[in-house]
Amino acid sequence: KGKKGKKKKKKKKGKGGGGGAGPSREPEDEAALVAAEEAELAAALEESARLEEGRRAAEAQGSSSAAEAPAPREEEPPADFICPITTEVMSDPVMAADGHSYERSAIERWLATKSTSPMTGEALEHSILTPNHALRGRIREWQEAHR
Repeated sequence: KGKKGKKKKKKKKGKGGGGGAGPSREPEDEAALVAAEEAELAAALEESARLEEGRRAAEAQGSSSAAEAPAPREEEPPADFICPITTEVMSDPVMAADGHSYERSAIERWLATKSTSPMTGEALEHSILTPNHALRGRIREWQEAHR
């Protein structure tokens, strides 16, 4: 888990790589980097979900410690209001081919370099993003009620 991540754009073909004899390994290296990046993202999403569950459980148990809880209106948004990429409440939710909703700008950035689902890692059948009006309405209602 101690990978630093940011080493994915190795497009320049120069020295190194093949070593002289035999075929170059760059396509496999690229695929391995992409797979590793996706595995890291999946692990981060799982970790985030685990931490979120733990925090909610602690909140549910520790309701007596009023010193920690700032104000009663600091209620957590429902999980489906949170973009799995940004981990923030969505303002422009769109549904991707995997059936999951994402913040439009985040999934557009993702799809600019990948054709897989951020949630499952599976290939997406298409890159069409459909506005999720029902979810946006529910998010706005929740935000109004919790201001």
